[in-house]
Amino acid sequence: MRGIILILILAVVLAIAAFATGLLNLTPVEEGRVPSVAAQDGKVSVTPGEAPKVKLEAGKVSVGSGEATVRVPRLEVRPAGSQPAAGQPAAQADTAISTNATQQ
Repeated sequence: MRGIILILILAVVLAIAAFATGLLNLTPVEEGRVPSVAAQDGKVSVTPGEAPKVKLEAGKVSVGSGEATVRVPRLEVRPAGSQPAAGQPAAQADTAISTNATQQ
């Protein structure tokens, strides 16, 4: 019983999320009518009602692929005591790392 209630709650939450994000949109097309009941001379006549007609529009989700150029940083690992690469002093690299770490 708990499982069924949990599934129903999940379905309602998903439906609310779909309408709130615009993934689903209901547009009324025709108004509905309520049934009419009349009693006359001991006889009851009933005219059935009609449910409103709506148009359901579903959003589109498209997935595609394309080419992109992404710059990836270069990582260089050196053993302790080795010389830094040409053009990069070791003191500046250590300072930049420690400065970034203290700012965050």
